[in-house]
Amino acid sequence: MKVTVLGMYGGYPYAGKGTSSYLIQTNDYNLLLDCGSGALLSLEQHLNPLELDGVLLSHYHNDHIADVGVLQYYWQLNNQEIGGKVLPIYGHAEDQEHFASLTWPDATVGVAYDPAKELVLKSLRITFLKTKHPVTAYAVRIEDTATKEVLTYTADTAEIPEMIPFAHDSDLLITDTNFSAAKKGKKWHMTSSESANLALKSGSKKLMLSHLPQKISANQLVKEAEKVVGKQVEVFSAYVGLKIIV
Repeated sequence: MKVTVLGMYGGYPYAGKGTSSYLIQTNDYNLLLDCGSGALLSLEQHLNPLELDGVLLSHYHNDHIADVGVLQYYWQLNNQEIGGKVLPIYGHAEDQEHFASLTWPDATVGVAYDPAKELVLKSLRITFLKTKHPVTAYAVRIEDTATKEVLTYTADTAEIPEMIPFAHDSDLLITDTNFSAAKKGKKWHMTSSESANLALKSGSKKLMLSHLPQKISANQLVKEAEKVVGKQVEVFSAYVGLKIIV
């Protein structure tokens, strides 16, 4: 399983870099995981957008779906090159207005995933966990059944104990790390130390800090996380264009 970071900021794009979006590729599937601001431009550097097999959305906050509309236009204007095929966009149906917008004529079709069941996309087996966030959001655990590699993506969430068993033995854990370790009080996202604790307690091998804040250096967040995990977990921050073999 190969992961390419297309955008990694939370909230809004910054310094020419976009918000949450990742390209997940196996031998038989090209999956776009979230589709934040700038995702389409980044995607075009790595893959013809018409070669996508599906899009999976964790929730409907704008920093995770901002480029869905332009991706739909791209497919509508160009998919005659592939015989008029439509692109499935998988999202939850608990927000009917946003879910309905996933279907666009001659371009995309919205497909509701059931968070209580597995979603199988060829060799990818995907399970879901509801997170703690102001809107309904789901973390996703993606297993490549051909290679047994596991990626867990927390999506947007405050720290919740249920995430530890959900992320168990992940080869790569991508965490919502929007705060430094010093953040106190009410939080809808995790701190660097909370992300590190999750990686350590879940037995994850690699931790990628993402959904980053614009005004705290990524190096600081990595150092704070490393203080928690020591040498037991490899820690690094997401950046646009980063490619990881899980």
